[in-house]
Amino acid sequence: MFEAEADGLRELRSANVIRVPEVIDCGVFDGESYLAIERLPLEPATASVERSLGRQLAALHRQVSDRFGWFRDNTIGLTFQRNTPADDWVDFFRAHRLGAQLELAAVNGYGGELQGLGVRLMDELPALFLDYEPAASLLHGDLWAGNWGNVAGEPVIFDPAVYYGDRESDIAMTMLFGGFGKEFYDAYAASWPMKPGHERRIRLYQLYHVLNHLNLFGRSYLGQALQLIRAVL
Repeated sequence: MFEAEADGLRELRSANVIRVPEVIDCGVFDGESYLAIERLPLEPATASVERSLGRQLAALHRQVSDRFGWFRDNTIGLTFQRNTPADDWVDFFRAHRLGAQLELAAVNGYGGELQGLGVRLMDELPALFLDYEPAASLLHGDLWAGNWGNVAGEPVIFDPAVYYGDRESDIAMTMLFGGFGKEFYDAYAASWPMKPGHERRIRLYQLYHVLNHLNLFGRSYLGQALQLIRAVL
């Protein structure tokens, strides 16, 4: 897990468009695994820093690959995240994001309505992309408010779950738990406007993270997952 996170930080740093902490070392010492990264003296966010984050995130998303996925698997939180490269985004998302979380939910005892609606949604995924072909953008992958900060007036991102995918999925995560202001979204939109139909796809991408929270933290997220599936359908 730490090795994959270290590689993710290096991938983000290589884009050279937004600050990412430097990886110092990763390994095992005295039977304990560790990841050592640059220390970040974080400060409260400001409107100016949020605007910079919006512009720089759009620049990060313009770093693209010819395939979706990544060269290695990693984790989303503590959940295994498969990144086997694919040419088609719908196939990749169905197999390695939505389908994987639904399968894990079934193992964890969440069957019935969740699985029935989940199967319907997976069957209807192509309809959400009839007029939209996402680029394989470099993604943070887990961009909630706790995974970015302000260092001396400069935005910095960390704790990623990196892969190449639809940029809307990063935006969806920023909207799921709050913590990002109007300045951030306005700056992102000015740099790279969202495409028509993104509102419905945003709910789809939020569902991936809500299902992951269901699998990690329990039944309190079941109602939100069902609500999101119905909204997308």
